[in-house]
Amino acid sequence: MKKILIRTTLFCAVLASAFSCSKQIDDAYQNPNAPVRVPVETLLPNLIASMAGNYGGHGTMNDTRYIGAYVQNFQFYLPLSVYDQMGYTNSVSDIGQSTWRMHYYDIGQNNTRMIEWAKEEKKWDYVGVGQAIFAWSWMTMTDYYGDIILDEAFRTELITFKYNTQEEVYTHVRKLCFESLENLNKTGDGVSQANLAKGDAFFYNGDVNKWKKFVYGVLARYYNHQSNKSTYKADSVIYYTNLSLASTDDNGLVKFTANSLSATNNFFGPFRGNLAGTGTTAPTAIRQGAYIANLMNGTNSEFAGVQDPRAWYMLRGNTNGTIKGVAANKGQAVITANDRPENFWGVSQVVASNAAPATDANCRFIFRNSAPFPILTASEIQFMKAEAAFRKGDKATAYQAYKDGISASFDMLSTTYNVNIPVGKEITPVNKLAYMSNTAVVPATSAGLTLTKIMLQKYIAMFAHGALETWMDLRRFHYSDLDAQTGAQVYKDFVVPTAGDLYVDNQGLTVQRVRPRFNSEYVWNILELQRIGATGLDYHTKKLWVTEP
Repeated sequence: MKKILIRTTLFCAVLASAFSCSKQIDDAYQNPNAPVRVPVETLLPNLIASMAGNYGGHGTMNDTRYIGAYVQNFQFYLPLSVYDQMGYTNSVSDIGQSTWRMHYYDIGQNNTRMIEWAKEEKKWDYVGVGQAIFAWSWMTMTDYYGDIILDEAFRTELITFKYNTQEEVYTHVRKLCFESLENLNKTGDGVSQANLAKGDAFFYNGDVNKWKKFVYGVLARYYNHQSNKSTYKADSVIYYTNLSLASTDDNGLVKFTANSLSATNNFFGPFRGNLAGTGTTAPTAIRQGAYIANLMNGTNSEFAGVQDPRAWYMLRGNTNGTIKGVAANKGQAVITANDRPENFWGVSQVVASNAAPATDANCRFIFRNSAPFPILTASEIQFMKAEAAFRKGDKATAYQAYKDGISASFDMLSTTYNVNIPVGKEITPVNKLAYMSNTAVVPATSAGLTLTKIMLQKYIAMFAHGALETWMDLRRFHYSDLDAQTGAQVYKDFVVPTAGDLYVDNQGLTVQRVRPRFNSEYVWNILELQRIGATGLDYHTKKLWVTEP
């Protein structure tokens, strides 16, 4: 100890020429591990970016590439991918773990500090926005993993962490929503739309009213997800959807400037190249699934013979000029060359190529460099309302919300994503009306509306950007539940992998959750994982609390 003190004194003497000896060494050389206060305005942009796909590739867009196979939005280029098989690889590679890293690392302490400092500065709008982001990310996390770390999260003095139940996390989400609304309703002090816009330039541009609608949308999801519970409240779903996003102008979109820096570009765009490559586990080998393609090309039995005008905005064609997709577990080679869909950047698949093009001049939808990425949309809100009203027995309200949900989906595509559409394939008032007037899609009266139609149209509207929420829907319906009104499967023609097409560790069961992140939990927190059963080979098939009665 004496030696340390002597060396410190000598060091201070050496520094005397540059610093006053009254200045402490800790002041001259700040601890890089200690919190450094920064303006809250500088923290919010990365929090928002993390909700989609930030500089490190963390965010929901990364994991959407894998979960998209579970819901058959996407399928892999080669046959029998682990994800096409509803399996999960638990390894040091941390495949499918961006949601974990997004919430605990990218949002976590950064958002905690932003809320803390914003409270001190009485910037209540920043406090409310931070709580809104946390409410969204906590729900996203628990719907993805089930049991997660809640009470002991972000405690830097701990090296192991206790897990909480999904029910406890849901309770926390609801609490955060109301705390967020309370702060977003405050005025005066440091509240300022112009100042909030500095940090919120890439989401709602400082519009507090839209942030409140976003929070109401999270509450609508909270109640909607509990459709299997005896305590399910359809009226609460309807109440909060009525307060939430009302039109495409309210859509919560993460935006990108798309300059020469990789991190400023959309995660799915060709500049970042995250959809280029080959393999059976790498997400770089995905193509549009046959299920979504068939829903839109008239092959699915629910909408038989109906060509959906939205298909050419969301999906890719082939050399024959048609829309087709890759079937789960079968790979693209079994498809006749001229029927193989282009990749998501418009590169022909007659001869397989996964290279990213030099520009996004032939890219569309969320696969362009500058394309905004939806986190919550007015279309989803209307489909939640339609489902809740239908379950309640209010067919008239369900019928109107169903139509409004389809219309909002068309409107988002024809405004936000009306880029690089093939000539003659554009959405027009005429073909939109023709589609919505087709009784195979919209029944002549509310009496013909079914839960199947509601959920399948929601599935279409949520393609790719809403894959994680679609996965929640499929799990709520246990993948193959029957529609009581028709006796047929709700997700008509959806085929769950069986036998050799199902991952061996599943032991005949469907996937229900993702395992906790390997490089933190299985390395450092193994005793807690043993306690919750997460060391079992089939843990990923254990049903979530929220999907059970």
